[in-house]
Amino acid sequence: MAENKYGLIGKTLKHSYSQIIHNSFGYEYQLCELQPEQLEDFVKSRVLDGYNVTIPYKQEIIKYLDEIDDSAKLIGAVNTVVNRNGKLVGYNTDFYGMLYAIKRYDIMLKDKTVMILGSGGTSQTAKAVAEFCGAKKIIIVSRSGEINYDNCYKQGANVIINTTPVGMYPNSDGVPVDLTRFTGLEGVFDVVYNPLSTKLIAKAKELGLKCANGLDMLVAQAKYAMEVFFDKKQSDNIIDVTVKQLKKQMSNVILIGMPGSGKSTIGRKLASVLGKEFIDTDELVEKTVNKTIPEIFASDGENTFREYEKQAVKQACSYNGKVIATGGGVVKNIENLFELKKNGKVYWVNRSIEKLATKGRPL
Repeated sequence: MAENKYGLIGKTLKHSYSQIIHNSFGYEYQLCELQPEQLEDFVKSRVLDGYNVTIPYKQEIIKYLDEIDDSAKLIGAVNTVVNRNGKLVGYNTDFYGMLYAIKRYDIMLKDKTVMILGSGGTSQTAKAVAEFCGAKKIIIVSRSGEINYDNCYKQGANVIINTTPVGMYPNSDGVPVDLTRFTGLEGVFDVVYNPLSTKLIAKAKELGLKCANGLDMLVAQAKYAMEVFFDKKQSDNIIDVTVKQLKKQMSNVILIGMPGSGKSTIGRKLASVLGKEFIDTDELVEKTVNKTIPEIFASDGENTFREYEKQAVKQACSYNGKVIATGGGVVKNIENLFELKKNGKVYWVNRSIEKLATKGRPL
């Protein structure tokens, strides 16, 4: 294994988890950022024995390959390339990754109306999966198509698959459609995996729908790519194990509670134990405004402080794998709640009220 070279090619890879995933499978895997004019030379160089392909080269790369398999032909895109005895062969393991994730979370497509958001390469993957699973009707929504984001609500849908980057870090405020406007909706699958809970997934959970983000798909397609690289079947158990490891690594631990409850003290100790960075949103506010919290309350008032706090929460919770202590009143603003939950789990530090601090800010 160690003698061969494997990796990922794409235009921008700084937020990719592929290297972490493949390295956890037991072999070295590198990230190779390429500009469009570099793609042909890279493919012809055969510097890697096997590699994955991401945006924006999944379709462009086909013309440089010797062969593509049936899944790649069906979708019209390649995400995995392997050098087989001098021939470059392209595959599409995204299909199997998405199929695995949708089945894993029991999102039923058979005899359902499936609405696919987006018209790019991943949209074609979703269409192929829906067809394979026996969807009754497939609707493609695009910005400039006959069915767009203004009139799609007239169509109705049982399952929505988002293949757009709307809601993805760092622009996690976005949501592609309003789920409450669809009647008969049963499930939602979002290919976005950072943040762990997009606004689309958060709303699906709120509505009690079956739903999943793209993390299982990401790991599953990597597992199937590994099988292509080494021409050897692997147990699906490796997918669940890796997803759990990634979630543990990516998830924030967020502490809420009244002022003086010990969030900062506990947070610092917890961060040390877990090997994570500690962030205090009150300290972020003080650093930004160059005033202490009591000074902000005294000179600017609570409403101004809450605006500062909202921005600090958004900044802190955009990161992965942190321990975050928040201000006591952070939960008073409903806009903060999505930010707190999108990349982690929230814990309440409950201290008896007679032991709480009461000076310098309202209770």
